Amino acid sequence: MSSLIAEDEISHETELVWLEDIDSLDYVRQSLDRLPTRRGRPPYHRDGRMVGYALLGATAKPSRQSGTFRRRVFWLLPHDRDSVPDGLYAKSAPAEAVDPHTLAPRTKGYKTERSEGGPPSSAMQQLGITLPL
Repeated sequence: MSSLIAEDEISHETELVWLEDIDSLDYVRQSLDRLPTRRGRPPYHRDGRMVGYALLGATAKPSRQSGTFRRRVFWLLPHDRDSVPDGLYAKSAPAEAVDPHTLAPRTKGYKTERSEGGPPSSAMQQLGITLPL
């Protein structure tokens, strides 16, 4: 889903709020949800848990049809790598997953070697570089 999020859909973000320490997470799932407000913790109705969300600035306009705001929500499911390290996503990541270290307000985020479950090459490790995939 990260590639499906258009820059203009996140152009009103002012802050990302993390509910967990993202340093321990290889990836988070991201989605654009229709929410009733620009700010504040949104309701969460998925399996798993919400790990973060975006806040929007005052210039963000609600949808004319629904009156809701499109805001990013970051989440994980019970079978994701943080909970089941040797499970389904041991060496890959779901389509909507991105490395949380590549996220910022108004920045879509990217998959990286780390988020895909593979170690960087030895040359990359020596240089301390992790490239987006």
